[in-house]
Amino acid sequence: MRADRYIGLCYGPPGVGKTISARSYADWHHVRPLLGHDTWLHQGTARPDWHTIFYTPLVCASPVRIHKDLNTLATRHALLRAESVIDFGTGRQPHGASVHTELLVVDEADRLAYRALEQVRDFYDRSHLGLILVGVPGLEKRLARYPQLYSRIGFVHHYFNLSPTELARVIADWPHLGLDATDPAGAETNAAITRTTGGNFRLVTRLLAQAQRITAINNLDLITVEVIDAARDALVIGNA
Repeated sequence: MRADRYIGLCYGPPGVGKTISARSYADWHHVRPLLGHDTWLHQGTARPDWHTIFYTPLVCASPVRIHKDLNTLATRHALLRAESVIDFGTGRQPHGASVHTELLVVDEADRLAYRALEQVRDFYDRSHLGLILVGVPGLEKRLARYPQLYSRIGFVHHYFNLSPTELARVIADWPHLGLDATDPAGAETNAAITRTTGGNFRLVTRLLAQAQRITAINNLDLITVEVIDAARDALVIGNA
């Protein structure tokens, strides 16, 4: 989508990692703080991986507010990436992003009413960048009612919960967890985590954080099935 400058749609149930994957792709935890300070100028000149802006609209966001927010983000992002003010000026698009911005990710896109979606589409049309709309299931059916927008969608991706194999890899790489899946006790604990979370990444995060807290409080060396069960009982875990 960055290369071909078209619109993509990503949707999935809450907690499967849509937001964290988008923020990670944009390196937003590094980029966003720079955009709010006077020292951001040209710090991203040598960072070709800082090509994406990430935007979460307010629940009550109007088209005017979205227009202002996107233009502010795009201008600051251009100043971050440009080699100089002259470079920034020559690369600007009228009422849109600069050539230094290759992709816009709009999270929680299901919040947007029709006119707000049209504002996002207008920004996309004026900017010559890629666009990804991220939301919950049902967003794809809703967008199908807007041919001006839907006809521009060239890619759709459905996020699912982690498979048992994927979840085992996440657990193995989890910091300071120390579970050994080859050990029978570790395999039992992995199975308990899978059974409790169903592969939902957000629930995995909450459950393991609580399990580590329980082991620390009780001076335990390992996370066991009993610890996972205690962590589950301490959390509010629904279907999502």
